[in-house]
Amino acid sequence: MTARSSCRNRTAKSRIAAVGAMAVAGTLILTGCGDQTADSDASEKQDSGKATLADKLPKAIKDAGVIKVGSDIAYPPVEYRDKDGKVVGIDLDIAKALGEQLGVEFKFENGTFDTLLGGLRSKRYNIAMSAMTDTKDRQSGVDAETGKKVGEGVDFVDYFSAGVSIYTKKGDTQGIKTWSDLCGKKMVVQRGTVSHDLAKDESKKCESDGKGKITLETFDNDQQAQTRLRAGGADAGSSDFPVAAFAVKTSGGGKHFELVGEQVQAAPYGIAVPKSNPELRDAIKEALDAIIENGEYAKIIKKWGVEDGAIKSAEVNGGK
Repeated sequence: MTARSSCRNRTAKSRIAAVGAMAVAGTLILTGCGDQTADSDASEKQDSGKATLADKLPKAIKDAGVIKVGSDIAYPPVEYRDKDGKVVGIDLDIAKALGEQLGVEFKFENGTFDTLLGGLRSKRYNIAMSAMTDTKDRQSGVDAETGKKVGEGVDFVDYFSAGVSIYTKKGDTQGIKTWSDLCGKKMVVQRGTVSHDLAKDESKKCESDGKGKITLETFDNDQQAQTRLRAGGADAGSSDFPVAAFAVKTSGGGKHFELVGEQVQAAPYGIAVPKSNPELRDAIKEALDAIIENGEYAKIIKKWGVEDGAIKSAEVNGGK
């Protein structure tokens, strides 16, 4: 903790600035402080507000100073490793901003996407944050494919909105513009994602219409699916719009893929929190509202060029 001072320069923005002002305390004393009461009170209220927000965390997490995050770190630009091996992305930046509000570190731990909710159930992670779409099935702990209950479900703190897109090899769209155009074709997707669910549902429609099912090849992560498509092993791929758009822009310098058709089923990304921990859920929600209000959230969204997916306020379990 830095020392407080009842005499602060009006341009001071933080406690650090106040310490700098104290370095020239002799000058300040000679010239007088002026009426600094309002500035001092405002600063103390701000400090008190942050302390109150941090105090809303569960005691065990507050004492540890760490929130363990389960994430599939192979989904650029949401979370991935850059050329130097550093974990970066939209989720990382948002988590860092949340951590600054809550006074803790969000520590990301890598896992395959379809194991993240199981990791929450086994308490390997405190939360899961990995471009995970907030759905009623996940909220209630129901397996989307079998319809069977597999756990107590999770609560989501929604922080972004994204639809699903289809992409093909550049210059080889084969007339694909909509999901119905995929009948009789081969598609690559990441296992356990909304794209996977959509492809399975569309394949059933294709069969019922006598058009031939969609042949699906699934992978642990989206980058593996992209590699398969690039090598000619499929006709199309699908992933969340920010991810598909990033692949189109960056893979092969923009020479490998192209987006086809419009994104569909826009839905919220949510930070998954065990239902047994509403204290953590509510603290994260308040921290998210705080970074939306102070403008930090907008800066992060703009940095990654995904402004269309920005939200205006945090919501719990907003998925359908």
